[in-house]
Amino acid sequence: MVNVLNLTKQYGEKNVVENVSLKIAKGKITSFIGPNGAGKSTLLSMISRLIDKDSGEVLIDGLDITQTKSNELAKKISILKQSNHINIRLTIRELVSFGRFPYSQGKLNQDDVEHIDEAIRYMELKEMQDKYLDQLSGGQRQRAYIAMVIAQNTEYVLLDEPLNNLDMKHSVQIMKVLRRLVDDLGKTVIIVIHDINFASCYSDYIVALKDGKVINEGPTEDIINSSVLKDIYDMDIEIKNINCNKICVYFS
Repeated sequence: MVNVLNLTKQYGEKNVVENVSLKIAKGKITSFIGPNGAGKSTLLSMISRLIDKDSGEVLIDGLDITQTKSNELAKKISILKQSNHINIRLTIRELVSFGRFPYSQGKLNQDDVEHIDEAIRYMELKEMQDKYLDQLSGGQRQRAYIAMVIAQNTEYVLLDEPLNNLDMKHSVQIMKVLRRLVDDLGKTVIIVIHDINFASCYSDYIVALKDGKVINEGPTEDIINSSVLKDIYDMDIEIKNINCNKICVYFS
């Protein structure tokens, strides 16, 4: 379990995240939703120790992340940031291999190779694994980064808006992969996501943030309703159910 206790982050005079406390269950997809500037990415970054908190605690399976060695933490949680920039020219396979660094320290063994192969297969990248990242479309590149995270083989997978700049086909593919990571492999996925349709179809639990605070949280079916979403986004929203998947239509 991820236990977030009174987490706060301030920039200048503004609290970007203010006194947030959460318990994130294992073996589920938990989605952070909310308007721009709600503090979603900042909260995820503090949970993953990418940025420092000003106050509060984050415990992962009882371990205080501030007291855990980086290499050990990297075996526990993996994080995919919203934007990724690598200054050296890499193939897909070379990028995915980076996911094994906490274990291999750069000296890959057979176990590492098997994890790399499996991650590439999982993301359907085998036929193009020797292509360079700069030869790929945005969707292919994003799949490669997610394959790197899968190769890291952590129990907790954190992703900051992984659907950014992806078309519908690639977005569906990635969300299905995340669902399989949870259902088939028992991973715990925490995701910042803007698309309410995808959040409603693939999440088990939703945390809604606004102005740096958690204003609502609960199982997906409790959060994806018109009155709750209106409070989050300050606009009227109509919910239509199609084959048990909730499709949200926005009206201002």
